[in-house]
Amino acid sequence: MAKKRKKLLGIDVGATGIKGAIVDLSTGEFLTERIKLHTPAPATPAAFAKVIRQIGEVAGWKDGALVGCGFPSVVLHGVTLSAANIDDAWIGLNTQKFLSDNTGYRIALANDADVAGMAEVKFGHVPKTGTVILLTLGTGIGSALFYNGNLIPNTELGHIPYKRSIAEDYVSNRARKERKLSVHQWACDLNEYLRHINRIVTPEVIILGGGISKRFEEYKQYIDPGVKVMPAMQLNNAGITGAALYADMFQ
Repeated sequence: MAKKRKKLLGIDVGATGIKGAIVDLSTGEFLTERIKLHTPAPATPAAFAKVIRQIGEVAGWKDGALVGCGFPSVVLHGVTLSAANIDDAWIGLNTQKFLSDNTGYRIALANDADVAGMAEVKFGHVPKTGTVILLTLGTGIGSALFYNGNLIPNTELGHIPYKRSIAEDYVSNRARKERKLSVHQWACDLNEYLRHINRIVTPEVIILGGGISKRFEEYKQYIDPGVKVMPAMQLNNAGITGAALYADMFQ
């Protein structure tokens, strides 16, 4: 059995920013400052590889070392099958291999919301029994589904048909800004979506992550979807921590 690592570099790829830090795998704490660089535009594979390499260099991560990467896509055996708010060139690409070949690091790739959920299960207050959903509310909506602490990957509940489009076009943080909604208005719309999710999956608890999770106290009074709802304990850092945890499982 391979020796478990004590620390790893985790990288969380988002539509507006790419964030990374070296993570203590036993505590989930960051051992370096959180590094954030702008997501390149256009968000092509070659441009992404340069940014990931840059984050590694700033963190002082050595060449050839393992790096965990949470990515905004359905990921199956290292291949990205969708492109949520990024360039379509990612669709069908063996992104794990491409980034490994073009960054100088050994990349372990998984869906960004899935790895954020892994961080909450390990270090947060997520129940270890029953059905739990984590939703990351950012430029889009990512989702992670767990049953008795076990991940069911690539659920993409932010992309389910909803009203006249898909859910993230109505209740993501991007949608809140584009529609110029007050926190109260947005929270009421979010509550309607959470009720919809509750009817489909019937979880024990829904965890809200992403950037707007840190404002949970401002809008929690408007959230009552018939299931317990709580903010992610790691807030917007869960993706970095979870990426490192995922890489630690990677051989």
